[in-house]
Amino acid sequence: MRYLVALMLVFIPLSVFAAIDTYEFKDEATRARFHTLTFELRCPKCQNQNLQDSNSPIAADLRNEVYKMVQAGNDDAEIKAFMVARYGEFVLYKPPVNETTYILWYGPFGLVVIGIIVLVAVSRKRKRHESEVDDLETHLNKDETDRLNDILGKGEHK
Repeated sequence: MRYLVALMLVFIPLSVFAAIDTYEFKDEATRARFHTLTFELRCPKCQNQNLQDSNSPIAADLRNEVYKMVQAGNDDAEIKAFMVARYGEFVLYKPPVNETTYILWYGPFGLVVIGIIVLVAVSRKRKRHESEVDDLETHLNKDETDRLNDILGKGEHK
C-alpha cells in the first residue's frame, strides 16, 4: 500500500509540467494586446473556453496565429475578422449586434419581461379567485358557510 501511495505521489507532479506557451514581445502593450485577444476569442473545439485557457491543439495553433498577427502589426479588428472568416462568429465571445444575433443579445431581457407578465397574471387571477370566494361567503348563512369551508378544506377539524 505504501508503494502505491509513493508511486502516485511521484506521478502526480508530472501533470504540473504541462506545456506552457512562452512568447516574447517587444513591449508590455503588445503583450497586453495578445492576452486580451486570446481572452476574447473562443476555442472552436472547446464549448466554453477562450484561447488563453484552452489546452486543445487547435487553441495552441490559434494562439500562435494571433501571436504572429500581433507581431506583424495587424490591429485587433483585422485579427478578429480573420478568425471570424475562418471559424464563424462562434469564435467571438462578444459577437456584434446584427439581425442574426438579436435573439442572443435581447432574448434574456424578453424572457424576464415574459416572466414578469406571467407572474402578474397569476397573482391577479389568484386574488380575483379569493375575492370571489370571500364575496360568496358574505351572502351565505352560517350553515352554508360551514359547508363551503368544509368543501374548500378551510373548516375546523374536530
